[in-house]
Amino acid sequence: MCAGASRELFRMSQMTAQHDVSVPAAPAGGRSPFVRLTELIAGIEPGKPVINLSVGEPQHPIPGFVGPVLAANLAAFGRYPANKGSDPFRAAVAQWLGRRYALPQPIDPDRNVLVLAGTREGLFLSALAANRFVAPRPGKSGVLPAMLIPNPFYAVYSAAAAAAGCEPVYLPATEATNFLPDLDAVAETTWARTVAIYLASPSNPQGAVAGLDYLKRLVALARRFGFLIFSDECYSEIYNTAARPHGILEAAGPGYANTVAFHSLSKRSSLPGLRVGFAAGDDKFLAAFLELRNVAAPQVPVALQQVAAAAYNDETHVEENRRLYNAKFDLADQIIGDRYGYKRPAGGFFLWLDMSAYGTSEAVTKKLWKEAGVRVVPGRYLARDQADGSNPGEGYIRVAMVQNKDATAEALHRLVALFG
Repeated sequence: MCAGASRELFRMSQMTAQHDVSVPAAPAGGRSPFVRLTELIAGIEPGKPVINLSVGEPQHPIPGFVGPVLAANLAAFGRYPANKGSDPFRAAVAQWLGRRYALPQPIDPDRNVLVLAGTREGLFLSALAANRFVAPRPGKSGVLPAMLIPNPFYAVYSAAAAAAGCEPVYLPATEATNFLPDLDAVAETTWARTVAIYLASPSNPQGAVAGLDYLKRLVALARRFGFLIFSDECYSEIYNTAARPHGILEAAGPGYANTVAFHSLSKRSSLPGLRVGFAAGDDKFLAAFLELRNVAAPQVPVALQQVAAAAYNDETHVEENRRLYNAKFDLADQIIGDRYGYKRPAGGFFLWLDMSAYGTSEAVTKKLWKEAGVRVVPGRYLARDQADGSNPGEGYIRVAMVQNKDATAEALHRLVALFG
């Protein structure tokens, strides 16, 4: 890691004035995929009662302990929370990580864990911290530092790279590469100017899971070239395999240098409205990240952290949550079968269906809405055009398996009836 960590971190009082605001505005492809979807189907009446499978918002019941824990901690709303997170919350996270993963050494709750107001804000602000913490990237004059992003991707990665004054470099994650970025296809000159790489495993939207060897290769590259790995693991507890998905901290080795794992309770515990998550890993980066958070990040109410601690100390509701998702994937196996390139994903709760035989991703989405009342997201809206003009999401639709079993079955039957 860089010598900049030993300087006065970020020179916080001057950060706004020093930040490069000359980065051009995001093109149309950089807008929210859900805003674009709303515009796409505006004015089109759905042909049947609506079933919304577009947003990855869990609809399963929230755990029963949420209300009682919240009620027992109402007084905590009367004081400001620490940005670092409460001691009970960080201890619960450290213990859960130790139970969940084969870690190279115990997680220190004081040095290796920070609370987040959900992973999205953490993934965004971490880019700003990284571009001030990592050593200046070598390169020709006028060449921006890079942030590497799988393509398709979660939209916040691209927004974060732009806000940090970095060039987003999109790495296609297609069926040809098992829906993960091909690490061998990245030029050394690109690695050399990389500040951070975003990786999601299980991935959104394809549900691909990175193996331990893949993660170890990525860690070796990060240490060779001096960049950070931001591992988005918010779908880690929703999987369809006998073996649980590996996490980046398992591959990091003692010290967790260059690696940061991001988790939240939105998917794991069906608590998207709680807005509590955490970052864990490289203690030097997290110390710098905390300096930024102390002046720029939303604080997480202590009462909500108490609910989160209870959630990380309980696996029964997680197992039930996973059972409900697996039951819906059983339906997909039966109803879709081998159509549309469907394969049961290793993790996550999305279907990534190849509808290219029936038109563009936008045309298929509009037809599905107009004639069947099923709302999905065009794959093109979840990806960027590559240098050769191709878009890894074109021809696909993303289907979020978040509704109850009956609604999910009805939606899938409508899909098959419409497209055959």
